[in-house]
Amino acid sequence: MESDHETLLKCRELTVRFGEVTALQDVDVSLEANRIHAVVGQNGAGKTTFARVVAGLVRPDKGEVRMNGSAIAPGNVAASRHSGIELVHQSFALPPSFTVAEAMQFGADGGGLYSRSALERRWQSHLDKLDIQVKAGQRIRDLPIESQQAVEIARALVSDAKLLILDEPTAVLSPEGAARLFDQVRHLRDRGVTVVLILHKIREVLAVAETVTVLRGGLCVAGPLETAQIDSERLSELIIGSSSDELDDEDRAALTGAATPAHLHAAQTSEGIPVLELKNVSTRRDSDGPGLDSIELSIRPGEIVGIAGVEGNGQRTLVRTIAGLSHVSEGTVGLNGSDVTQQSLADRRSAGLRIIPFERNVEGLSLNSPLWENWSALGLLRKPLFAMISPGGFRRDCIGALESWDVVYADINQRAGSLSGGNAQKLILSREIDEAAKLVIAAQPTRGLDIGATAFVWDALRAARARGCGILFVSSDLDEIFDISDRVAVMVSGHIQAVFEPPFEIGRVGAAMTGAVQ
Repeated sequence: MESDHETLLKCRELTVRFGEVTALQDVDVSLEANRIHAVVGQNGAGKTTFARVVAGLVRPDKGEVRMNGSAIAPGNVAASRHSGIELVHQSFALPPSFTVAEAMQFGADGGGLYSRSALERRWQSHLDKLDIQVKAGQRIRDLPIESQQAVEIARALVSDAKLLILDEPTAVLSPEGAARLFDQVRHLRDRGVTVVLILHKIREVLAVAETVTVLRGGLCVAGPLETAQIDSERLSELIIGSSSDELDDEDRAALTGAATPAHLHAAQTSEGIPVLELKNVSTRRDSDGPGLDSIELSIRPGEIVGIAGVEGNGQRTLVRTIAGLSHVSEGTVGLNGSDVTQQSLADRRSAGLRIIPFERNVEGLSLNSPLWENWSALGLLRKPLFAMISPGGFRRDCIGALESWDVVYADINQRAGSLSGGNAQKLILSREIDEAAKLVIAAQPTRGLDIGATAFVWDALRAARARGCGILFVSSDLDEIFDISDRVAVMVSGHIQAVFEPPFEIGRVGAAMTGAVQ
């Protein structure tokens, strides 16, 4: 069927290489004006690279970008903005100490002297026109996440943008926040702004986008397709490719955003002593977010408890407290029946605590150290202070572990920083999920991983659960939390707002994430 819309953006033969890695290969995409477009694909498919090329942040090795038929100088942000293209990044860039008006003025063209009241009046008018419910005099740091995102969008539209690209805009939002964002996107479309959403959740794509373009391995494998003419199964096949045949029912449900059958949440829990028991635990606020507020939480052997919540609501502080890295001002932390409130991280690891950290390249690995040294870190903690250390023994044990965990590497002495994201995470898993593990903290363990590596992590955690490990699973992705968890606890401002058991209802969990009463 012929469209009534004119082509706004036309990309031809876009090719981008980073060293030996080809991020985009001969990508041809044409997007129509005044519509909502989605660009989807696995992590590493080339979605963000595509967005950055269009926005002028990356110069392609080959190809061109055209707006309204006119070619844009490649790798030139100013030229892209002049043509009407704006990009809102996944990581927000607003100065937290600024007021909304100051942040808006900071991103606007032109100078001039303004009183504070005049500045606030100027930008309040802009916010009101966009129907953004934020006061221009508020400090950025005092705004909730979705309001910060709305201000980022408002700032991007200061220059009367014709094409707005939002990179993974729902990654830090609750379901209700995502729904409000989609309402705002539709409002922008109705005002004449063409919107491109970089997404990875099929459910969200079909809910808001009018067309979808699929990237896989740097190639454009489909699109733009009319979303009204495609279903989640077909879109899943396009995104995942041939590897979709290897996914089990649980993995497929999470990756497509489908509901996971309740019978798949059959926890192998025992009635023994909890592997983790937090009793009335409170901490002071620290750099990782709000302090904990009277936390009551237990995990039994063979149980996965998911921690849901909008990012920045105390999840990092919770992990640090369990690890012994945040001071407990009130309450007790129990591990396998023992009070470890005053014990060190090393003592807690000796008692069976294992951690897959939030930032694998910062907290989980020493990128400049060889693989065998990274893998041996836990073993070194178990050695007495003056015990003899056998590097040869550690190397042999490391080789066996990496082989059994299917880590792809060239040499045991290569730097950990040379591994892909998936293989780096497998290295951490091979170190942390051992026979002595009693409690595994998995903090955002699939972030930045492709579909295959994500499924590998899920399977490893389920296998650990089957062996009797308790697992604390922290994620900002409700789909995967619902898929893997036996219970879900929602954190809001440092306290447990509600605890849910399957079958999980996204509406109720989402309401709890926004602070509503269960």
